[in-house]
Amino acid sequence: MRILVTGICGFAGSTLAEALLDHADSGALAIYGIDNLSREGAWVNFDRLKKRGVVLKHGDIRLPSDLEGFGPMDWVIDAAANPSVLAGLDGKTNSRQVIEHNLIGTVNLLEYCKRASAGFLLLSTSRVYSMQPLAQLKVTVKNSRFVPSESQDWPEGVSGKGISERASVKAPVSLYGATKIASEALALEYGFAFNFPVWVNR
Repeated sequence: MRILVTGICGFAGSTLAEALLDHADSGALAIYGIDNLSREGAWVNFDRLKKRGVVLKHGDIRLPSDLEGFGPMDWVIDAAANPSVLAGLDGKTNSRQVIEHNLIGTVNLLEYCKRASAGFLLLSTSRVYSMQPLAQLKVTVKNSRFVPSESQDWPEGVSGKGISERASVKAPVSLYGATKIASEALALEYGFAFNFPVWVNR
């Protein structure tokens, strides 16, 4: 099986790639990866993955041409993202970069999957859930961390066990969250329209 992992040198992408390698039968799995290597620590993960036999490309999913040359894949795992909820607001990055990384990059990958008839797995985020009901949760401090108080009226889809997919995704959710929820919707539509498997993992 051939798998392409985007954002492979980030935390999620590298951890996932190594876990796949750890659990695959010898020779049964070939992992390819693409990363723009813009985040701290990316080169450390690049070198470690390369030693494990991962075929790596320094490229950017915002550029469709950077996806050329991989050949056919069985699956594409989209772990690439500009992950900050402050992205586009903090003066360090701009809003266009967030949209290009998290939405346009995903569209480019979906187009690749459509041509290659490859399955698609999107790593999404809990940040797609509405900010307001979550910000209004009552919390207490327990073991140096915030824990939701049990005695409160819980919003739909939220409990002491966490957030479920029944929770509201109504805006505002942050620019980051909005790009990820839009990517989820587009991925599911592409899979339905062009008949390839799509999984979304929040």
